[in-house]
Amino acid sequence: MANTWWELQILCEPELEESIFWRLEDFGSRGTASERKGNSSLVKAYLPQFQAQLLDLAALALRLRQDALCVGMSTPSLHWQLIDEEDWATSWKQYWQPQEIGDRFLINPAWLPMPENTERLVIRLDPGVAFGTGNHATTQLCLEALEMRLSEVPKSFIGNEERTPVIIADIGCGSGILSIGAVLLGAEKVYAVDNDPLAVQSTFSNRTLNNVSQERLIPAEGSVDVLSKIIEKPVDGIVCNILADVIIQLVPEITAITQPSTWAIFSGILIEQSKSVADALEKHGWVVAALWKKKEWCCLNVRRS
Repeated sequence: MANTWWELQILCEPELEESIFWRLEDFGSRGTASERKGNSSLVKAYLPQFQAQLLDLAALALRLRQDALCVGMSTPSLHWQLIDEEDWATSWKQYWQPQEIGDRFLINPAWLPMPENTERLVIRLDPGVAFGTGNHATTQLCLEALEMRLSEVPKSFIGNEERTPVIIADIGCGSGILSIGAVLLGAEKVYAVDNDPLAVQSTFSNRTLNNVSQERLIPAEGSVDVLSKIIEKPVDGIVCNILADVIIQLVPEITAITQPSTWAIFSGILIEQSKSVADALEKHGWVVAALWKKKEWCCLNVRRS
């Protein structure tokens, strides 16, 4: 189908990039990329045509202007055009290169050769229209937190080695990047759910790309209600990289699938939203063990009290 996607081009001061990425994600963007243009940044974003009318785009331009004014920066310029499916699918990929995250991960775009002589855990990724390329601060925070949480998990699953299996739930799995990262770190099984069927499809595809068995990574469409039906017992760990308001709404349901020793990683939270999320968690018996920050985003590392 021709002309089925909006391409948004936003020229802005580099310091505004992260807040613009957040606005675009909240607006429904299916993919973002950025490049440097002189002293400015050019942010590109893509979303289905049916998802936004011209008035919606004009309202987005106003929000971007207000965000910039609040921090004393010049107003970003927003331009849009309709492009076809094929152009959308390939246009942003040229800007995405392999990226090291934390101490152990390397995110490698699926269309590029595998790196040679690396000791890092390589996640091959083709996010398609799903959120989660590793470029966003919240995804990086979650991968780094998973490194810490799973550092003691045995890495060998061969033979009769005694081990304590770690079962994880990935809520809002997007491209599956966090689920795959957890498996590579030694989690025995990850249940990955997302309300977006395209995200679930992306997780299936990336599971195959990374040679992860279907027994160890189980994607499903839906949210915590679906998760509660497919898990065999309460999970050992949870990773949830979605918006703060949604996390707050889901806390009671998430708590219901845990056990006394369960830990969790919550991100997708702006620093100014962290207190409201922490308050909701504490009301349901969670303890915030650490808060990690990256730019204006944060990640809550929590455990059951």
